Amino acid sequence: MSKRNRVFIGILLIYALGVVYLLFKISADLDPRYQESAEESLVETAHLLSAFIETDLRDDGQLRPEALRSAFVRLNQHRVRARIYNVEKTRIDLRSYVTDRNGKVVFDSTGINEGQDFLKWHDVSMTLSGQYGARTTQDLQGIPETAVMYVGAPIRWNDEIIGSVTVGKPVQSFGKFVTNARQKLIVVGITAGAAAMLLALFVSVWLVRPFGLLHEYVRLLRERKGATLPRMGRRAIGVIGAAYDEMRDALAGRNYVEEYVQTLTHEIKSPLSAIRGAAELLQEPMPEAKRELFLKNIRDETQRIQDLVDRLLELSSLEKRRGLADVQVLALDALLKEISASFAPVADAKQVRLRVEGAAGLSLRGEAFLLHRAIANLLQNAIDFSLAGAQVIVSVSSLRRHVEISIRDHGAGIPDYAVDRLFEKFYSLRRPDSGKKGTGLGLSFVKEIAELHHGRVEVRNHPDGGVCATLVLPRALPTRT
Repeated sequence: MSKRNRVFIGILLIYALGVVYLLFKISADLDPRYQESAEESLVETAHLLSAFIETDLRDDGQLRPEALRSAFVRLNQHRVRARIYNVEKTRIDLRSYVTDRNGKVVFDSTGINEGQDFLKWHDVSMTLSGQYGARTTQDLQGIPETAVMYVGAPIRWNDEIIGSVTVGKPVQSFGKFVTNARQKLIVVGITAGAAAMLLALFVSVWLVRPFGLLHEYVRLLRERKGATLPRMGRRAIGVIGAAYDEMRDALAGRNYVEEYVQTLTHEIKSPLSAIRGAAELLQEPMPEAKRELFLKNIRDETQRIQDLVDRLLELSSLEKRRGLADVQVLALDALLKEISASFAPVADAKQVRLRVEGAAGLSLRGEAFLLHRAIANLLQNAIDFSLAGAQVIVSVSSLRRHVEISIRDHGAGIPDYAVDRLFEKFYSLRRPDSGKKGTGLGLSFVKEIAELHHGRVEVRNHPDGGVCATLVLPRALPTRT
């Protein structure tokens, strides 16, 4: 075995050990991450039960947990059969107890601890003192598998804490999810490691080949005096450059995918949680009006995910392009009138007036479809962030070799903390009328289109109020005859 091969195998071995170590560290970190997620859900559940109990308080401020007791009796009678990804849930693992202001248990869903003094427990003592109280305690001392997470919430009457309610969940109940995630992590890690090693092998081959070619050129120069070094040198440099470009694109592609997956997962998590919460509540009896509200919530959040995926696919397709496909000369006045007419119903619905000025006689050079989408995105944002009765102005000014399309709204403007983040993928501000966010991909889409046309886009607060988005694009200059 040559020295070069031994070095290469050593590098692959170090890489493999690094992947194994990384998988071990991430796998060990799964348990606390799942526990953090479970604790966050327990906090919300505890406060929900606290509000439920507070609705039964009368003028005397006495705790009456009878309704909660009846609810847990019915809860434990429910038949559960839920397929949560690859884990099947078949029973209720939730438990709860209520204490008075002195820490005495007045209700226990297990029926074991009623009448006992629980003031010694961290979740009760801290909650009664107005602080966040939580603990993890083993049901059977010395057996970690019996550990239970508890989170407390205060019960208030006339702004006074008169008791606490604690919600508990056995740690083992989400152990199946941890095991399932750990198995998937190992499979994905091994697959990714093998793929990366294969990539390293190909990259090394492509890197070594040009140097072998150079070595062959030197040998030919020694044997054949007629061979010219400049011609061969240019060919060798071209091969080396091509190999470098392939390696760069491969590595950049991997980072691109990792970034998109992480960010997309974060963005989809919120609507998925809302859909799951609404679906769980729809399993319970409720008035028809409330049922329709939850169904509408599911439809809205599903559409939000669909919009996010559609825009992401469009942006991903656009980012792969190296140039324009169908370049045309477009009359700017006609283009802006067409876009404004398509948005007229949306603007009328919000009582927003659209005005286009200064576009007569100017032309653009580019792809009609892409330019239409870019301007439409900016106009949509201007309408979304405008107030009722306001005006959106589309103005055009001519530069030497470019045209400057400015779209100004008269809304509240961009907050200082968001000015530098507007073009980040998935970053979006809440609309003033609905309070909802967009996909956060529109401005990234516009930026990609502008750069493909060798232009640029800027979004800034206007000195006289509102926001001004400016799209600078190459104009179609008249041909000389």
